[in-house]
Amino acid sequence: MTSNTRVVVIGAGLAGVRLARRLGELGMSAVLVGEEEHTPYNRVLLAEVLAGRYAPEVIALPTPERLTRGRVVRIDRAERQVHLADGAVIAYDTLVLATGSNPVLPPLRGLFTPADRHELPEGVHAFRTMDDCLGLSKAVRQDTRAVVIGGGLLGVSAARALAERGAQVVLAQQGERLMERQLDPSASRLVLRHLKDLGVEVHTETRVRGVRCADGSDGTDGTDSAVRSVRSVRSVEMADGYALDADLVVLACGVHPRVGLAQDAGLAVHKGVIVDDELRTSDPHIRAIGDCAQHDGQVYGLAAPALEQAEALAELLARTAPAEGATGYRGTRALTRLTLASGTPLDLAAFGEHTALPGDDVIQLTDATRGTYRKVVVRDDRLVGGVLVGELGTVGALARAWEGAEPLPADGAPLLHLLTNDGGS
Repeated sequence: MTSNTRVVVIGAGLAGVRLARRLGELGMSAVLVGEEEHTPYNRVLLAEVLAGRYAPEVIALPTPERLTRGRVVRIDRAERQVHLADGAVIAYDTLVLATGSNPVLPPLRGLFTPADRHELPEGVHAFRTMDDCLGLSKAVRQDTRAVVIGGGLLGVSAARALAERGAQVVLAQQGERLMERQLDPSASRLVLRHLKDLGVEVHTETRVRGVRCADGSDGTDGTDSAVRSVRSVRSVEMADGYALDADLVVLACGVHPRVGLAQDAGLAVHKGVIVDDELRTSDPHIRAIGDCAQHDGQVYGLAAPALEQAEALAELLARTAPAEGATGYRGTRALTRLTLASGTPLDLAAFGEHTALPGDDVIQLTDATRGTYRKVVVRDDRLVGGVLVGELGTVGALARAWEGAEPLPADGAPLLHLLTNDGGS
């Protein structure tokens, strides 16, 4: 089967769906190719599905009219065609890669057998897709022993959701504190307290060495397919030799851009697919947006930049002639925000540089009773970053002040007002 369209978008996540929808509003047609069988959904809210707060259909995205389900296996740049696993061929004038990212699977002993390096043992789950989420939801029970490996944003979300479902959760983090990429030490301590209040046992500065399965395999044997098919996790082995009993293991060790198609097609790739200010790759007929794209050396891996890139690209593709003064996409000042509303709420936000340099001014407000924390960093009379945990009523106003990068009044009163006024979100 061969079909023709002007724009083909590979990837039905937040970025791909937003691009297709925006192009439709601008009078352009686009074919969206999605690999997952599920209706496109908001991946950011998967933890709320796992916690039982939302049904899967609640986080569904508006389905574009021209959605093709299938897995793209090859890009033919010479013929400007994409080839799907089922043999279908779709021609394009402009191709957009919105392939997202894949979970990092750590090199743990026993995770895979020599004969099968793709099939995880029963009970071991990544936490990236709706299938991952539904698999975890089906497996978790009251008092299920769950080990979450990774204490970043994803690991904290997964541990919290499993605890809300009644699991006995242990979180193992190799770094010295939780969410160390996003939060400062004070904010990390509040997140730690939140998890402990839910009954989560947290181990930081600890390394996981391997998983042990029911057949006793540690990954050095067990090549018989019948044995592999029943391998199920029983414990997690730490580097110091201590073993944690486990019915479930969640791998939350980060993600990496999904760039295999781009590499196979000969596009320029570093961390992600390299794009310019018009989100154009090294092939002028191929663009890239979202988690797979690297712009000005930066791979964001966050929802807000992906949506901004989709909006910018839609405007670029819809223009029949260059707009006067148009600059394309110039990067995103990304704000990380996590709101988990089920059970005991957890709200946090971080933006910019929250680690002060010599000469910076720092303002902190802490309420230990309410478990809230607000901190901003000012450099050369400009707000350069901040961290908030707990009530986020003021985050909108602070983020706008940061994004505007305008000098703050010398008396500091407006900044203090921003920190304390909860009507700014």
